[in-house]
Amino acid sequence: MASRRLWGAAIGVGLFLALLLLPALSGLNPAAQRTAAVAALMAAFWIGEVIPIYATALFPIVLFPLLGILDTKAVTAPYADRVVFLMMGGFIIAEAMKKWWLHRRIALHIIRRIGGSPHRLILGFMTATALLSMWISNTATTVMMLPIALSVIWRAQGVAKPEDARSDAFAVALLLGIAYASSCGGLATLVGTPPNAIFAGQVKALFPHAPEVFFSEWIKLGLPLSLVMLLLAWLFLTRIMFRGVGVGIRLERDLIREELSKLGPMSRGEASVLIVFAVTALLWITRELWSRCLPAGVKVDDSTIAVAAALSLFLIPVNLKQGEFALDWESAVRIPWGVLILFGGGFALAAGLEQSGFAEWTGKNLAVLSGVPPIVMLAAVCLMMTFLTEVTSNTAITTIMMPVMAFSAEALQVHPFLLMVPAALSASCAFMLPAATPPNAIVFGSGLIRLPQMAKTGFFFNLIGAVVISLFVYFLADWAFEADLFSFPAWAAAPGSGS
Repeated sequence: MASRRLWGAAIGVGLFLALLLLPALSGLNPAAQRTAAVAALMAAFWIGEVIPIYATALFPIVLFPLLGILDTKAVTAPYADRVVFLMMGGFIIAEAMKKWWLHRRIALHIIRRIGGSPHRLILGFMTATALLSMWISNTATTVMMLPIALSVIWRAQGVAKPEDARSDAFAVALLLGIAYASSCGGLATLVGTPPNAIFAGQVKALFPHAPEVFFSEWIKLGLPLSLVMLLLAWLFLTRIMFRGVGVGIRLERDLIREELSKLGPMSRGEASVLIVFAVTALLWITRELWSRCLPAGVKVDDSTIAVAAALSLFLIPVNLKQGEFALDWESAVRIPWGVLILFGGGFALAAGLEQSGFAEWTGKNLAVLSGVPPIVMLAAVCLMMTFLTEVTSNTAITTIMMPVMAFSAEALQVHPFLLMVPAALSASCAFMLPAATPPNAIVFGSGLIRLPQMAKTGFFFNLIGAVVISLFVYFLADWAFEADLFSFPAWAAAPGSGS
């Protein structure tokens, strides 16, 4: 890690100084070259994790005004982008679910309904994990599911002590299934995983005239993709890679029932959060319909709904005598604030690239790609993003690659979504290495999965994921986003829209 940081620092600072001090590249104005210098520095620091990736996201606030790229007011505005507040509201709702253990109750009920045979039990765990990951962080979901899964494994193997558990087909398939389902579930919604929200925010930063990406539009593509990926992951793990999942396994049907009984009856706090969550999800999904009925001049977007839902949790009483509400600040403050800063840094960088003219210059110089068939470019994007994410943060790499995808789309004269959407989706589909995603690292930490098992299984599922995402985007994305993704839209070519 230390050597990686040193290399990242050396490369980042070297590129930064070179681009600042050398004459401007052909056709590139000085402001755009200075922006490229900042982008190179941030990319190297993000990939090398030279300093915390959230701290790197603050570079534009300092460097853009100093280098004459954007003034302080312009560069700080993206840190308060609507997508930042959308994710903040989603994070706060998730914290309320965790405070009352609502997510655990939901998961146990799903597992009890679906579980039975070893194959079905794995499907139950994966379904519960995916459903929760659509709304709360993949990391929190996996952390919550792991102890339940380990209890099942210990009971199934008939061991008295956790250290006696063995790495059999059932254990490995179940644990990898949870990690895979966590990543697959996050694909379904804009708040499911950071790359999805980064895409929505970067679209507006790079193309100010672009239409808003609706929550309902994303879910039309993301939900069916998530379900297909989940089913394929289950079949791949239980029918191909670990066909002996049922050998020597003794399942006790009472285990999940026992775990549910420990939770007791649903509390008022749980019920309150469940109602807020359900209403919020319904409002997000149906906003295109009900927003048309609002009076003229009233504009509500997904972030408005998210923040309103978060605020309502502080107002709903659970126990007035004790002054207890559905959510308190001590719980809410635990949300990942660093991720919100990372969003803002990425949006600020994208705004600098667009307003300095770097986007226009890059689009012209990528014109050599104009002869590449879109399906080939799309598949290449999926594979590249999948394997890049194996070695660096998916949030950081998505932030770096969104502008590249937008510029490439201009060169190909196709809709920016045709490349940006699969890049965002593929960033969540790295299954090979423990370092690729927090869910991978969490299940690997159980000690029941060997690295060669994870790498081999993940490599093949990486390829499956790239193919599935390519096909979904190629055939369904135009329907989901109600746009022709094989032609360059007028809003992308408008003045001030990156070209």
